[in-house]
Amino acid sequence: MAKEIERTFLVKNEDYKDMCINKIHIIQGYLNRDPHRTVRVRITDDDAFLTIKGKTVGFEREEFEYKIPKREGEALMKLCDGRILDKTRYLVPYENHIWEIDEYHGDLEGLVVTEVELERCDEPVKLAPFAGEEVSGDPKYFNSNL
Repeated sequence: MAKEIERTFLVKNEDYKDMCINKIHIIQGYLNRDPHRTVRVRITDDDAFLTIKGKTVGFEREEFEYKIPKREGEALMKLCDGRILDKTRYLVPYENHIWEIDEYHGDLEGLVVTEVELERCDEPVKLAPFAGEEVSGDPKYFNSNL
């Protein structure tokens, strides 16, 4: 069974832009926003993915992600409800982790959050210089609620 363990922080400055090794444009929507299980469609420049996530408990949840043909992702996106998210993801290596910084566009312009995935819940992590207030577990910042 696949597990995702991650912590989420608000971003306090733009240091990540100078530290970035790659950035990706992402469009994503939700077929299901139930707090116990979400089903997400994500389209990047070249790929599409279908992702099922279980309920978050602490920093951990079940996650299953499948690459799908881009045209199927585009068709599924039309079935999504609620807001379609448009964001740029910056990938930044820092202290043995890859930090993912999401800059949101459209009516969420100005919201910037960062996540770091961990191997285990009690894994120590040195915060990147752009990581501000921790918002892990705060439903206000779950993508499915934005």
